[in-house]
Amino acid sequence: MADVRRLQSFNRTLALRLGGVLLTVCILLWGAWVSREVARPREQIVTVRLAETIARFVDAEARAAPDPEVGQARTLAYLKAAEAAVQDMGKNGRVVLVAEAVLAGEVPDATAELEQRIAARLGREPQP
Repeated sequence: MADVRRLQSFNRTLALRLGGVLLTVCILLWGAWVSREVARPREQIVTVRLAETIARFVDAEARAAPDPEVGQARTLAYLKAAEAAVQDMGKNGRVVLVAEAVLAGEVPDATAELEQRIAARLGREPQP
């Protein structure tokens, strides 16, 4: 009978210790997750070479030499599409900087994405 009580006492002590260890591990894991979430930046900062992109389009329009009114209308449509594309890129906490206006250091360049968005708005393939 004494052996059974000792075994029950041992099992209870072991269970309490294991429970304490598991609780400690869970608290540490939760703390690490919270720390990572708090330390992670919420916004992404990218740059676009807007002036270069627009200049390429204007040069291509000038070489194509269409009717001046048609060229003006296409350029206006391109500028509106570029403005809308930059605004779309700036949603959901994303910061879009115009590369020609800032010294951004090692900020990712999203000019290719900008050109794709402009082309999608204009309903055609992106220009090389």
